[in-house]
Amino acid sequence: MENRYQEKCFCDKARPAECKFIRVHSRFYPPILILADIILRSPPNPSLMDATHQTGIEEIQAFHAAHQDEIVARLSDFRRTWSKGTDEDVFAELVFCILTPQSRARTCWLAVQRLQEEGLLIEGAPGRIREELTGVRFNKRKAAYIVEARERFTMNGQIVIRRQIGRLDQARARGWLVKNVKGLGWKEASHFLRNIGRGEDLAILDRHVLRNLVSLGVIEDMPNTLSGKRYLDIEDNMRAFARAAGIPVSHLDLVFWSKETGEIFK
Repeated sequence: MENRYQEKCFCDKARPAECKFIRVHSRFYPPILILADIILRSPPNPSLMDATHQTGIEEIQAFHAAHQDEIVARLSDFRRTWSKGTDEDVFAELVFCILTPQSRARTCWLAVQRLQEEGLLIEGAPGRIREELTGVRFNKRKAAYIVEARERFTMNGQIVIRRQIGRLDQARARGWLVKNVKGLGWKEASHFLRNIGRGEDLAILDRHVLRNLVSLGVIEDMPNTLSGKRYLDIEDNMRAFARAAGIPVSHLDLVFWSKETGEIFK
């Protein structure tokens, strides 16, 4: 385990039973990471987790088993966007992820579909695009982001987003997107890459996922903000949990999302 998981133990300030960390060779780690590490080496030891977290893991595993076929089919749809889709199809997913912060996913996708139907995704001006973003928060700003992203990915009058994204692996592609596309943070860049089948090992840390990670003991509390470093730390914790639970990271995101929203969407 890396040093960045080292945490202070609070046993000296509270009753030992209240301590949220486990000592390993003079360091302290969240219990879920110890569980993940042990599972990778030997049969799991449920005593490392309290009953609430253990029950939560079992519920997630049961939910995944019940919806696995649907999740696999949805991920296959995402991969086909890249393997069979056009540059416009891929750009539409980018636009969707630009729109989603603080807005409902269904509302955002309906807006993308309207932009496509009106021919505005590729040629629309900011003001005209904004008119179609009904129900999307901060629509003036996001309309400008869409036009700016379109200009970045246009060459000789054609969208060439596949050429620019395809030359990078998923980690480098995400970093490049965060740095170069306004409106995309770590979550949105991860979401976009997953939705085009090129980010299945990336975590999409929206509020649904974070709430579940807190309830399962993967992280201690909901972060108020997510710096790049904090995002990557939580992503590593989520990967450790996914290995411990025997569920792929790409599946786990859809499990958390559908468990809260009642559907497997985007």
